[in-house]
Amino acid sequence: QVQLVESEGGSVQPGGSLRLSCKASGFTYSAYCLAWFRQAPGKEREAVASIWTGNGNTYYSESVKGRFTIDHDNAKNMLYLEMNSLKSEDTAMYYCTGGETCKDYWGQGTQVTVSS
Repeated sequence: QVQLVESEGGSVQPGGSLRLSCKASGFTYSAYCLAWFRQAPGKEREAVASIWTGNGNTYYSESVKGRFTIDHDNAKNMLYLEMNSLKSEDTAMYYCTGGETCKDYWGQGTQVTVSS
């Protein structure tokens, strides 16, 4: 049974940094996608970043490229999202996801708030 459990998010001032973690377990594929999605109030859900466990290929949305880094520790089954130079528009519920399509399975979500 696949389980995705995010760490607690948090509040940070604009320009600050935050690191999200997600424990990903139960996958039986030899390689699969892990990703972070986010959804802000009144906005559509957005794919933020993804990584393919087989070869480490990554994807970033234009809105976070150069500021966010996605990483995966195969040995620990952990997914990370390092977020730097945070902006108020990064405020959202962040979800850890995974599977062959990157969004077959979802975590419960964790709130990130960027505010002065």
